[in-house]
Amino acid sequence: MSHPDAGRLPFSLLQFYTTAPYACSYLPERQARSQVATPTHLINAAVYGDLVRHGFRRSGIFTYRPICDHCRACVPVRIPVERFHPDRSQRRCRKAHAALSAREAPLAFDTEHFALYQRYQAARHAGGGMDQDDSEQYTNFLLQSRVDTRLVAFHEGEVLRMVSIIDVLSDGLSSVYTFFDPALPGASYGVYNILWQIEQCRRNGAPYLYLGYWIGESRKMAYKSRFRPIEGLIDGRWQDLPEED
Repeated sequence: MSHPDAGRLPFSLLQFYTTAPYACSYLPERQARSQVATPTHLINAAVYGDLVRHGFRRSGIFTYRPICDHCRACVPVRIPVERFHPDRSQRRCRKAHAALSAREAPLAFDTEHFALYQRYQAARHAGGGMDQDDSEQYTNFLLQSRVDTRLVAFHEGEVLRMVSIIDVLSDGLSSVYTFFDPALPGASYGVYNILWQIEQCRRNGAPYLYLGYWIGESRKMAYKSRFRPIEGLIDGRWQDLPEED
């Protein structure tokens, strides 16, 4: 066990351990490590919010952040919602998907949600491992939580189009995971979902939407940098990321 940044992390009862190296999911031929916060039963909503502000994220009940040996490509990012203004493309997206209705649902297994998750993984992340997830792996990944988590299902009429898992923090929302119907050409459900979450933050007077990690070299992460302004946690300080060339 280790406790790096002990002077900066206000979690005297927590311990932190570093995993063994594993293959990076985003940058080929690189090795990754994660720093994991334990014990999980002490990480309630308030503690988790502090961890998120220090660059952590969660998968199921496990809270972690990248701590790779020779790479610092993963940058925690958040959108300061009061300063955000959608660009022309984002406004078109919001208008194109205006027929979607958001319905909060229990954080529990639903066969329709799982079927959509399987279709999404097979189409968008084939060969990445998650396309082989069974119902137990899906449940452990998205439906296990010790914090304030909401499941929001988006329907077009009665047709399920998208599911989003969101954590509620004292200073905003943390976007955990979103999956959607991959079959409709021209749809931009992922972009619409972020716009919807920004609006929820704004309505609740919450200043930030946390989007996990941005990796400049990863095409999978490119969509995050299209929301401006966006802040990154760099050298222990949240600051605006520079515009891309």
